[in-house]
Amino acid sequence: MGMKAKAAAAAGVLAALVAAAGCGNTYRPVVTAINPVGPASQPQRFALAISDPGGGLPGIVTIVDFSGDTVLITANVGVAPYFFWLNATGTTGYTLNGDATMTSFDVSTSLQTRDMVETTLLNGAAPNSIFADTASTYLTEAGRGAVAQLTGAPPALKQELPITTGYTPVYIAGYAGAARQYVINQNASGGNGLASSIDTTSSTISGTVPLGNTPVYGVMTSDGKRVFIMNKADGTVSVINAQANALDAVPSPAVNPIPVGTAPIWADLATTKNELVVLNSGDGVNKGSASIINIPLCSTAALPGNANCDATNPIDATGFGQVLATVPVGVNPQMVAVLQDGSRAYVVNKADSTVSVVNLTSNTVTATIPVPNTIHPNFIAAINGTPTGKIYVTSPESTNMTIIRTDTDIVETTIPLQGYGVQVRAQLP
Repeated sequence: MGMKAKAAAAAGVLAALVAAAGCGNTYRPVVTAINPVGPASQPQRFALAISDPGGGLPGIVTIVDFSGDTVLITANVGVAPYFFWLNATGTTGYTLNGDATMTSFDVSTSLQTRDMVETTLLNGAAPNSIFADTASTYLTEAGRGAVAQLTGAPPALKQELPITTGYTPVYIAGYAGAARQYVINQNASGGNGLASSIDTTSSTISGTVPLGNTPVYGVMTSDGKRVFIMNKADGTVSVINAQANALDAVPSPAVNPIPVGTAPIWADLATTKNELVVLNSGDGVNKGSASIINIPLCSTAALPGNANCDATNPIDATGFGQVLATVPVGVNPQMVAVLQDGSRAYVVNKADSTVSVVNLTSNTVTATIPVPNTIHPNFIAAINGTPTGKIYVTSPESTNMTIIRTDTDIVETTIPLQGYGVQVRAQLP
């Protein structure tokens, strides 16, 4: 066989293999890609937006290229999606849908609707959040007073972890690969909530930790050592020592829970600065605020002479838990996203339809950016980049996603979503 004939035969075999690999169960009709582009000269990163066209139609995931602000591809998810989660590596997405299903998919520029996997959820589960750990996916089942643990591919129910009677799970504060993840539970009768710790090795509830009034959200540090829970009704942040599986013994004069502003509902970590940025939504009429909290643990740099400073189980450093600043932002702020370099935090303000830019060195608002073509935005995501990063903003009242440049803090473009914005997540650097 000549060289040309061999090459043609090899190409034919390769085409057959690719075609076979693309086969799969068809869940919904294929959606044609919008403005597909070729490979980038550098590794691509994506922002993924979920939208809902309404009318009983399937929801849509839109994958946007970070470098070119280009819609790479779209595909269908379940009907009436309302929650979206992206795993820690940014390779798998999950949506909770109003048709009592969970959609999971691999993030890819060749994604098609036939590649989507649907998991039917238990009757009455009414899940309200997803957390994807390294080996398991957890759903907080508000309707069943439990947390569902799903494993395998496609995700299938392994077990339900019961929550203390009289409490309703609302969110999981965790970090992929941590020894414990914490389920935030509200008191069904009102008042103080509690956190249930999931031991990820044994897949059991290993204890409970008391929280403040109406806990709604939480974050865990990337080392898995501290967890911060926002208690909306009493304006505080509870700090959990995840290694001790108990409330943290913060150093005086700080107290636990830490008083912040009115109605804290979200937070993000400024890891490079050892700070926590807590978003206080306020009363919905006056400006909300961002509370910036100092959260360093002991280290050779922070407490070089402290004999009690154990690197494997560190205590809080001096100043831990102290509120460094309270920065006014817009009216009815909904969410905050901190750039990975710790330089700035971006706050989306629902009533103002603006984004506040908080400089984390001066602890001041350095810009207020109107969000065009987007009414009452409520969700935001950030990607660092050089020379510029990007901020992505969606609204449940708009079919557009706004993209803001972080080098100039101006709106770069808007992206059509083919439905009303639900949530947007971004791959980390």
